[in-house]
Amino acid sequence: MGSFRVKLARMEDLLKRRVLQPILDLLRQGVTPEKIALSIALGAMLGIFPAPGWTTILCAIAALVLRLNLPAIQLVNYLLYPLQIALLLPFFRLGEKLFNAPHLPISVPQILAMSKANLKDTVKLLWSTTWHAMVVWALFAPVAMALAYFLLVPLLRRALRQSQTTTTAAS
Repeated sequence: MGSFRVKLARMEDLLKRRVLQPILDLLRQGVTPEKIALSIALGAMLGIFPAPGWTTILCAIAALVLRLNLPAIQLVNYLLYPLQIALLLPFFRLGEKLFNAPHLPISVPQILAMSKANLKDTVKLLWSTTWHAMVVWALFAPVAMALAYFLLVPLLRRALRQSQTTTTAAS
């Protein structure tokens, strides 16, 4: 049990240093809580897009078009890669149901192995399933993104106020 606590403490420290501190730094530099919340929410939703390999490009385009913080949106995207992989099959299955498509008996390890062996054939095989999954994602993502945004804005505003109070008290 002791080693689990040590690992948990290390993870918490890593999270604070690599995720929370950069967000606080952005707030102190004048990036608005709304822009950071939008960067995080959009990075999260694009980060789970059910077509691996596209999320970095999608996040970069979104950041440039919407004038969002590129490092913030990409950080969230990269952090959510394991979740993107974990959600592939649920998106595939929901796409099958939505389009009344035949069930494709495949697992994530099989998809990854096939992709490494022959990406072109994997894309051909999974094109229809992936397209259906993208439609499901497109139905889900706007609602989830709006929810994330509206939950994050007050949290970031509070973090900014606390940061300013701490800075003022230290002066």
